[in-house]
Amino acid sequence: MDALLEKLAIRLPIIQAPMAGVSTPEMAAAVSNAGGLGSIGIGAQTAAQAHDTIAATQKLTSNPINVNVFCHQPASSDSSRESAWLAYLAPFFEKFNAQPPARLTEIYKSFLVDDDTLSVLCELRPRVVSFHFGLPEQSRIEKLQEKGIVLLATVTNLVEALEAQEVGVDAVVAQGFEAGGHRGVFDPDAIDDQMGTLALTRWLVANLDVPVISAGGIMDGAGIVACLNLGAAAAQLGTAFVACPESAADDFYRAALCSEAAMHTTMTRAISGRPARCLANVFTAIGQETVSSVIPDYPIAYDAGKALNSAAKKAGEGGYGAQWAGQGAPLSRPLPASELIALLESEMNDVLKLQSSM
Repeated sequence: MDALLEKLAIRLPIIQAPMAGVSTPEMAAAVSNAGGLGSIGIGAQTAAQAHDTIAATQKLTSNPINVNVFCHQPASSDSSRESAWLAYLAPFFEKFNAQPPARLTEIYKSFLVDDDTLSVLCELRPRVVSFHFGLPEQSRIEKLQEKGIVLLATVTNLVEALEAQEVGVDAVVAQGFEAGGHRGVFDPDAIDDQMGTLALTRWLVANLDVPVISAGGIMDGAGIVACLNLGAAAAQLGTAFVACPESAADDFYRAALCSEAAMHTTMTRAISGRPARCLANVFTAIGQETVSSVIPDYPIAYDAGKALNSAAKKAGEGGYGAQWAGQGAPLSRPLPASELIALLESEMNDVLKLQSSM
């Protein structure tokens, strides 16, 4: 554990997950300034936007930050499938006196083919870069390594973890099935063994030479210590930070997270085109009624999802949003990020004291 913390240059084994669309420079900086590793997700941003986001975060903290990129295979457009999906969603748009988009587009690039974002990362040199949905080619990895950047990769099974270790990442993030947001599976159409965080953590610790970071359902200090006891070097928390005032979550999202809705999460492809865990809402119900094969590729499907959510929000309906959340959502605490880090540290210390006295 200490070796990874030293490499990351952080005091606490706490990483704030890089939730694209929710994480902000203010949140990431607050976490890093408090001793953890703050993260920002730039996977849905252009290179110019990513530059501004990273620079803004670096202005708010001199401590390390993690910048996350999406390494999904570029989408394959299928006009007939996309038209059929828009036609299927049309009645939902009509409920809000809105029209669906005339056509769907691939709304952002994969890092696999985004040379401009690679240049931004090499220029600004964040301490850490993390990969989600897969791994970039070796030449891109080597360019980041040449800049002294520490590399992390999300994995959901041992095969993915061994592949990540082979290409030279410094640690893997073991994402359990209970984690909120998008599954980090390399191939979304392959069979998913749906391993939970604790079992996956222990399996990877026993079979890898690189450190393992646990992710999924971890909401408090006791959860962090449980993962450390299984051999994890650190824990990554996402849903725990959604309710922080520094997050970009909208009022509908925050209200749902603080309601009974937090007790019900589900995995869906309907919103974005890739499996992701979300608070159960109107949109996830649509997904349950839909055969996944008719949903367009990620992130083309997300173009429709974002448009429908926008139309619904204008009419005062918040049940169509991408309200990503893990199964630990009922344990959410709406505290400023720095206060949440301090509380997590205190809880960790309480558990460790109890363990030492037993």
